[in-house]
Amino acid sequence: MPGRLAVIVAAVLFGSTGTAQALGPDDATPLGVGWLRIVVGAGTLVVLAARARRPVGGAAWRVHAGWLLLGALGVAAYQPTFFTGTDRAGVALATIVALGSGPAFAGALELTLFRRRPPARWRQGTVIALAGCALLVVAQGGDTVVDALGVVAALGAGASYAVYATATKVLITRGVDSTVALAALFTIGAVLLTPLGLTQPLDWVWTRSGVLMLAHLGIITVGVAYFCYGYGLRTLPTSTAVMLTLAEPVMAALCGVIVLDEDLPLLGWLGAAVVVDGLAVGGRPDRRPSLGR
Repeated sequence: MPGRLAVIVAAVLFGSTGTAQALGPDDATPLGVGWLRIVVGAGTLVVLAARARRPVGGAAWRVHAGWLLLGALGVAAYQPTFFTGTDRAGVALATIVALGSGPAFAGALELTLFRRRPPARWRQGTVIALAGCALLVVAQGGDTVVDALGVVAALGAGASYAVYATATKVLITRGVDSTVALAALFTIGAVLLTPLGLTQPLDWVWTRSGVLMLAHLGIITVGVAYFCYGYGLRTLPTSTAVMLTLAEPVMAALCGVIVLDEDLPLLGWLGAAVVVDGLAVGGRPDRRPSLGR
């Protein structure tokens, strides 16, 4: 249960990302913000990882090179695919496709790589939570133009998230400290994204609102959030951890209401309640031992 609570805390912190961006500079581009968020977050994770007593479990980093590269590619691919999806297919549709496909991709990877089939209650909880997410995004409105490339990009974002979550889990089961694993993935991912990030206008970085936004996005929604997420991955199957992060849109909606003074219709509140119910169903402890335990 502590692992499940840690992942939900991480999802709550993830959910504040959109509000922080809304309060930031008007001339900040989504891709520029996404790249610098990873840069600052990677630095925060490196600082947190310095406390690890046995960072790589006594094994050389070269032993983990394949999973490190795969996970870093997932981290780097998430930002451009997600923002391409929101730009072409609309925020509402791209969000539900990206968030909703993540658990499915994670479950498929778990079955393919580790021959571990997610339990029936995971499938039930995921379906319920996805229905709640759909109600939330419909209630909040937004552009819902069905663009094929946009939908494919959003699916790519969901797959990217599942890939780096799975890579992190594998590194943990090999004896790598969870925060060290995430620090390595985000550092390499930030380096891979640098050529793309440098093409964006970055004058806003030196403004007061820019500094505050990046501090929140990097330190809180990456550094602290992924510290909690890594803690949860120590004991949870990847599919369960990814499913529990479906709490993110609930927090995003609440932040909009409380901080941005947005209106959330009754349908949205119903969607939030359905998501919580889905997480309660799918997040119940599994009696079977999880991967690596």
